[in-house]
This record gives sequence, structure tokens and C-alpha cells, in this order.
Amino acid sequence: VLAIFAFMLLYYRLPGFVSIITLTVFTYLVLVVFNGINAVLTLPGIAAIVLGIGMAVDANILTAERIREELRVGRTVKEAYQLGSKQSLTAIIDAQLTTLLAAVVLFAFGTSSVKGFATTLIISILLSFVTAVWLSRLLIGLLINSGYFNNPAWFGIAKSKQHKPEEEVSTLDLTTKFDRLDFVKHRKKFYAFSLIILLVGSAVLGIYKLNLGIDFSSGTRVDIQADEALTKDEMVKYLDEIGFANEDVLISGDEQNVAVMRYKEDFTQQQILDLKAKVMDDFGHEPNVSTVSPTVGKELVKNAIMALSIAALGIIIYVAIRFEWRMGVGAIVSLLHDVFFIVAIFSLLRLEVDITFIAAVLTIVGYSINDTIVTFDRIRENVNRSEKITTKEELALIVNKSLRQTMGRSVNTILTVIVVVVALIFLGAPSIQNFSIALLIGLVTGMYSSICIAAQIWFTLKSREMDKKGTAVVKKEKKQWGSDEPVV
Repeated sequence: VLAIFAFMLLYYRLPGFVSIITLTVFTYLVLVVFNGINAVLTLPGIAAIVLGIGMAVDANILTAERIREELRVGRTVKEAYQLGSKQSLTAIIDAQLTTLLAAVVLFAFGTSSVKGFATTLIISILLSFVTAVWLSRLLIGLLINSGYFNNPAWFGIAKSKQHKPEEEVSTLDLTTKFDRLDFVKHRKKFYAFSLIILLVGSAVLGIYKLNLGIDFSSGTRVDIQADEALTKDEMVKYLDEIGFANEDVLISGDEQNVAVMRYKEDFTQQQILDLKAKVMDDFGHEPNVSTVSPTVGKELVKNAIMALSIAALGIIIYVAIRFEWRMGVGAIVSLLHDVFFIVAIFSLLRLEVDITFIAAVLTIVGYSINDTIVTFDRIRENVNRSEKITTKEELALIVNKSLRQTMGRSVNTILTVIVVVVALIFLGAPSIQNFSIALLIGLVTGMYSSICIAAQIWFTLKSREMDKKGTAVVKKEKKQWGSDEPVV
């Protein structure tokens, strides 16, 4: 979190300073609400908080990037703030409402850890509206209206990068660091790459299957507590001596005095009694022994898949109403692409699939939706700004410009969350290692799929519509959300 604060302050200057305040308030409020409802902070709950922080950071970055764009075309600081805040609000609302919709569905149809994840995510999204949207805009507005921060340098924009007002440059014409990238031109290569992943992933799953933990297969978990620190080697030796040999030993606890073992087989009642008696004699504490039926795990997976399917249907309907159905299709294909990639990687690397895996997949679904909706919002805005689009080349130009404009925001958002994930991998407990690895894989594939799959699918479907009708893309006159000007 300190690393994220440092990045936001150095890169975005004044908006970065405000984001530090609002993110601190956001995290504090989430914990206050959790304490107020006596919620148990499980791993899926922590996953949802990480996702919530990521979305709160994203809301701040979106607003800051929009203000910087308006400053670059020659607006004054006050004008840039008003326009940038107004234009970023649409993307923030669409992205967070879509994720909120998924969270509500997961809560309604999910069970166990899925419901816990959804509860935390709903709380996080609602609180991020209060802090990252309302409070952030209020503070920036007060600072700008004070008159002390009218220099674009406070927003990380040098005067040499500003256009003069009389030049009348549109934000659509601004250069970016990614102008050399032609995403639409290489869409078939992206499709081919993803198809290869699909085929190889299917083969890997067919050969290796998934390495299911005891959450999804029958097994027994044993927790042994001691009065002094334990080591893995001495516990492996001890278990071998008492007739319960196991090399899968995890040492945990603040004082490293708890040993956790997982067995693939179900212990009989007699085995449990024998184990408890021996451990009680040797350590003075009765071990915690729990057995898991494969039925429970299968029911959880079945329930999670059903909840995700209903959420996906809801997302398509929402995106079709707010945008158009082709974007809904692109968003869901992108989402499925990310989930399958994580599953295939876990199968290939023989990483254990347990409750933490479910938490990671749900988190990646949240990020994938958020990233894709922000991308589509910019495409829609630029299409609406343009006059009648008569050729595929014009459509491709708008898609490319939209992706280049959102690329900086996507990279910065993902980098801030990757900082958190890398910290979890190297500084977190071994029990959440797989969760952190899944998150890291998913974050990278999520950004890739939003730009290289979702947007390209929309372009392909839109191009086919132009071919069939033999006409240009014409939009009905309507008012854009948050705008007083009709868009034709």
C-alpha cells in the first residue's frame, strides 16, 4: 500500500495526494463496517478487499488521466477538472455497476466462501463510490477552487506539453506512448494466440487434470498446536513415528507453533480417536481434525459455476442496454478467456485447487469486467464524438485510438494491484501462495483480453454489420449519460 501511495503521489501529483487520503479512508471504512456487522474476515473476504482497493485506485486514476488529457488540449485547471470529472464518471459508474451486478448475483446464488466474497465486494464497491468518487472529487474541487493549484504542473503536465486554446485540438487527437501499436491490424494474430492457448490448455487439462485439494476431494485436515515453536522436519519425523506419516506439513501461527497437515484419505472414527490421544499426550493440546466429503466440494463448485453463469447473463443484458449487445458478447468472451487461462496454468504447474483458487478466480472475474467496461466506454465515447463512420478503416482508427488512450490507465491500474500481489507472494503466508499466483496470472491476462480480445471481437462483429447493411454506422440522436449535449 505504501508503494502504491508513493507511485500515485509521484506520477499524478495533486490527484495522487488526494487519492492517498481517500484510499486510507476507504480501507478504514471497510474494516469499520466489517467490525460493525461482526463479519469473519476469510481469505475470499481479503480477496474482495484487494479487488475493492484496486477498483478504488482505478477510479482515482481514471479521473486523474481525464483531467490530464483536458489540460493537454489547452484547458485551464478549473475547466480540465470539471470536464475530466464529468467524462470519467460515466466509465466509473458503468464499471462499478457491472461489477456490483455480478457481486449481487454471486451473493444471491452463491454459498460458503462465494457468498462471503460477494458480501465484502458489495461493501467495497459501495464505499468506493463514497470515497474514490464523491470524496475524491470534493477534495480536488476544494483545492482547485482555493486558487493555489492553478498550475498544470500540479497534475504532472508540463506547459511544453500543452496545446494553445486557439489550436482547438480534440482529446481524440492527442498523442500517446502507444501510438505505434496497431491493435486492430493484428487482431487475427491475437485470435490465433488465444485459440492455441485454448487447445493447449484443453490438452493439458485432459492429460494432467486438476490437482484438487481436500476442499474438492475427500480428505482429512489435522491442526496440531504446541507450546513452543515447531519445525517441518521434526513434525514429519513425529508423524512417521506415531503411524500418521505425511510430508505435506505447513508450519503457521505467530509463534510458528501450529502444524497443519492434509491427508488425501478419510480418517475413520478410530483413527481420529487414536491420533487425538497420542497428540494430547505429547503436546498437551487436542488436535483439530476435520474430514471433507467430496460431495461438499462438488456442490460448492457447481454452485459457483451456476452463480457465475447467471452473473455473465446479467452482464450481457446490462452492457446491451448501456452499450450494445456486441460489447456484451466481447466482455463475456474476455471473461471466460481469463478464467480458462488460470485453470490451464494451475493444471500445468500442478498447483493445488482449493477454496483460495475459487477466491482468486472470482477476483479476476471482477478485474476483467472492470477493465473491459472502461475500454468499451472510451470506444463508445469516441464513436459518438465522430461523424458518420463510412469505412472499416475509420472504425479501426477509432478503436485503435480508444485503446491507446486507455492503455496508460490500464497499465497504471494493473501495476498498482500487481504491487499488492507481489507483496502477498513474497511476504504473505505460504497458505495464500497459490491465491497470489492466480491473481498475478489473472491480472496480466485480464488486461490482455480486454484490449486484444474483447475490443477486437466488437470490431469484428461491427464490421460484419457494416458488410451486411452496406451502410455506415449511424447512431440515433440521444443524450449521453452525464452530458447535456445530444450525440448524433
